[in-house]
Amino acid sequence: KVRALINDKGERVDEAGPSVPVEVLGLDGTPAAGDVLNVVETEAQAREIADYRIQQTKDKRAAAGAATTLQELMAKAKADESVAELPVVVKADVQGSAEAIVQALEKIGNDEVRVRVLHSGVGAITESDICLAEASGAPVIGFNVRANAPARNSASQKGVEIRYYSVIYQAIDEIESALKGMLKPIYEEVELGRAEIRAIFKSSKVGNIAGCLVQSGIMRRNAKARLLRDNVVVAENLTVSSLKREKDDATEVREGYECGLTLTYSDIKVDDVIETYELREKPRD
Repeated sequence: KVRALINDKGERVDEAGPSVPVEVLGLDGTPAAGDVLNVVETEAQAREIADYRIQQTKDKRAAAGAATTLQELMAKAKADESVAELPVVVKADVQGSAEAIVQALEKIGNDEVRVRVLHSGVGAITESDICLAEASGAPVIGFNVRANAPARNSASQKGVEIRYYSVIYQAIDEIESALKGMLKPIYEEVELGRAEIRAIFKSSKVGNIAGCLVQSGIMRRNAKARLLRDNVVVAENLTVSSLKREKDDATEVREGYECGLTLTYSDIKVDDVIETYELREKPRD
């Protein structure tokens, strides 16, 4: 029911004709921009129109769902598995702000991470918002609004984080930083050294031992390695499992010195080259 109409001068009026802007009080929900308000005589007529519109929306969703093939659903599910999601609940003071925040959040995702807005609405943060956030492990974003007392108590008990903002870009920046923290680290390979196999010694305990001359860099125990034969990689993802310098165990042997080492790979030959490297985390842009 329309409880009151207020014109652009802040005055209460009884009716509003075409082209007359008014603020309508009495709505129990927040309409979206572009929605049409129908004025009717009775509450029964209003409910009939509302039920018809709800059914129309359901029918459209059902039709859209029916048009999706099983193959498309499986492809979407597979794609979603590889994407990390940050769920959030958004509450704002006005519908325009809520829509702007949701649209901005949906744009900052990529193929690896994205934001999923569980719910957006207008008004104070309520206990139901906290319950929804708790179920998905989501923070609640409040823009120019605050949580009411029951919501604050519930958030404290359930460990739900509430973050307040008054500037949209600050909210977006912080969410974007959180998304970056969810990204898997990128590693780059850094070469440690190269050694040429000069002789092979067989051992009943450790298998084939490579007698090497370190040509560049260093050989390091437990380092990652690959085996090259005539400059072609014949084995990858190896490890230098043991390293000796003149019968003594060594942590590393530098360029110009000879050493004996074993790999987690036994098919080695004289003149093969062992290349060692390490993976270092690369900062993201």
